[in-house]
Amino acid sequence: MKPEALLSRIRVVLCRPSHPGNIGAAARAMKTMGLHDLCLVAPRQFPDAEATTRATGAVDVLERAQQVDSLAEALQASVFSVALSARQRDLGPRLGAPRAVVAELLACAANGPVALVFGNESSGLANEEIMQCQAAVTIPTNPEFSSLNLGAAVQLLCYECRMTAFAGAAPLPDAGVTPLGGEPASHAEIEGFYTHLTQIMQDTGFYNPHQPGRLLAKLRRLFGRAGLERDEVNILRGILSATQKPTRHGRQD
Repeated sequence: MKPEALLSRIRVVLCRPSHPGNIGAAARAMKTMGLHDLCLVAPRQFPDAEATTRATGAVDVLERAQQVDSLAEALQASVFSVALSARQRDLGPRLGAPRAVVAELLACAANGPVALVFGNESSGLANEEIMQCQAAVTIPTNPEFSSLNLGAAVQLLCYECRMTAFAGAAPLPDAGVTPLGGEPASHAEIEGFYTHLTQIMQDTGFYNPHQPGRLLAKLRRLFGRAGLERDEVNILRGILSATQKPTRHGRQD
């Protein structure tokens, strides 16, 4: 199944969200990672102008969001669901790390709809809500300051979903920019550059072939790390040539 199809099967469920701005932030977080199915369980205030403002370009996710009265309704069609929890509960599934749990979530998405379930901003999920899920996940945070905004939590888990769906290699956005990379320089071209460079260093007195030391070896290591391209070699050799005979490429006063 294509990664986009897997992501389309993930529902993000917000249980009893109290701040409409967080709903909008969650919608924006979802859309940036390719998720679009948002479900709200008994939101305190929605629709709301603040939610729309915080959603920015993801208002369409808000407009399609489903509102239900209970988590059971939100999960009715799901074949697997994951609850976000800050701590291990006496009852319910054992907590797992995001990457491992999300991998299980995506595996199940190949068989049908799945869900990520988030609790209320101040109280989280109730025990009975967590027990309706087949797995639980916690986001490892700084133990000295573990407070995590709802929108940020949604963003983190949606990111993990996207990376897993694309096997850790999610495509970068195409901004229509011409790639800077060019054809790699050949061995002969690079050796020609080293010969040219060595000659210029001798002519300027920077390099003494009778006391070479490790200069040439270090220069080879330096340019070797760069992975020189053909155009780059031509530029470097043009600079070297300019020290022998001034060109008219530079700025004229």
